[in-house]
Amino acid sequence: MKGKPEYLLIMLGAAATLGFSVWQALLNNFVIDAAAFTGREIGILQSLREVPGFLAFTTVFVLLVLREQTFALIAVALLGLGVALTGLLPTEYGLYFTTVLMSTGFHYFYTVQQSLTLQWIEKERTPVVMGQISSASSMAALVAFATVWAGMEYLGFGYRGLYLAAGGAVVVLAVVAAFLFPRYPQKVAQRKHLLMRRRYWLYYALTFMSGARRQIFVVFAGFLMVEKFGFSAANIALLFLVNHVIKAWAAPRIGRLIARFGERRMLTLEYVGLVLIFTGYAFVQSASVAVFLYIADHLLFAMAIAIRTYFQKIADPADIASTAGVSFTINHIAAVVIPVLFGLLWLHSPAVVFLAGAVMALLSLGLSRLVPEEPGSGCEVAWPASGLAGKSVHRRMP
Repeated sequence: MKGKPEYLLIMLGAAATLGFSVWQALLNNFVIDAAAFTGREIGILQSLREVPGFLAFTTVFVLLVLREQTFALIAVALLGLGVALTGLLPTEYGLYFTTVLMSTGFHYFYTVQQSLTLQWIEKERTPVVMGQISSASSMAALVAFATVWAGMEYLGFGYRGLYLAAGGAVVVLAVVAAFLFPRYPQKVAQRKHLLMRRRYWLYYALTFMSGARRQIFVVFAGFLMVEKFGFSAANIALLFLVNHVIKAWAAPRIGRLIARFGERRMLTLEYVGLVLIFTGYAFVQSASVAVFLYIADHLLFAMAIAIRTYFQKIADPADIASTAGVSFTINHIAAVVIPVLFGLLWLHSPAVVFLAGAVMALLSLGLSRLVPEEPGSGCEVAWPASGLAGKSVHRRMP
C-alpha cells in the first residue's frame, strides 16, 4: 500500500469529501436554528465560500515554502478544523470565519490533488485512477449522509457533536496519512510562478465552460425540484444518496472508458448528453423525468475527468502545479457570476436559464471537437481542415 501514491490521494480525497459532506448536509438547518440566518446571511456565506476558489492560483506561492504532498496534508487538516469549529461558533461572524477556514482547506487540497495526480500517475493509468478517487469520494459522501441521518434520528447527536466528530475524523485521517505514507519523490521540478500558455487555451476554455455548466445545474436544478415539484429536504437528501451510489459504481468504469476511447470521444458524448438534459429540464413537467435528468447529469459530470487527462497529455510536466491553480481560479469565475446573473434571469423564466445551459453545452461540444484523437505536446488542438473530410490539422503553439 505504501508503495502506491494513488492510495494516499484516495485516502485524502475520501477524508476531504467526508468532512465537506457533513458540513453541507447540516448547514442550511444549522444556520437557521443556531444563528437565525436569512437569505441575506446565507448568500454572504456562500459567496465567502467561493473566495478561496478564486484564490487557488496562490497555491504556486505556497509551494515556494512547502512540498506539494505536505501542503495537501495540511489543507485536509485545515478543512477538518473548519468543520469541527463550525458547531462551536454558532454566530453570524463565527460561521463566516469557519466557512472560509473550511473552504480554504477544501480548495487548496483539490488544487494540489489534481496537480499530484497528474504528476505521480502515468498517463495511461490516470483516467482509471481518477475514476477510483471519484468512486472513493462518493462512498465517503454516502458514509457522511448516513452518519448525519442515523446520528440525528437514532443516536441523539446534535449539530455540535456531528460537526466535531466529522471534523475531528478528517484531522485524524490527515495525521494518519502523514505517518502512513512515505514522501514521494517529485518526478519533475515544478515552476514556482504564475503562468498561462497560449497553447493551453483549449484546456482553459473547457475548464471555464465546465465550471459554468456545473453552476447552472448545482444552483438551479435542485431549486427547480423544490419550487416546481415540491420536493422536501428528505427527498433531496435521498436524491443525493442515489447519485453517490451510482457514481461510486460508475466512476471507475468511466475512467476505463476514457482510457480506451480517448478524451475527444468521451467529451463529445458528455456534451451531446448535456444538450439533451438541459433542454429536457427547460420543458420538464414530470417529477420522475426531472429525477432521471438530475441523475443523468450527475453521471455525465464524471466524464469531466477527460479534461484533466487531456491537459496531462499536452502539458510540459513542469507546468502542472502552476496550471492547476490557475485552472481552479478559471473554473470558479463562473461560481460567482452565474448564480447572480442567472438568478435574475430565473425571475423572468426558469426555462430560459436551462436553455442557456443547453447553449453552453453546445459551445462546449464545439470545443471538445477540437481535442485531438491523440493529444500531446505539439498536438494540442485539432483544427478542422477544409476540404479534407474526417481529417484535422494540428498546429504547434508556444
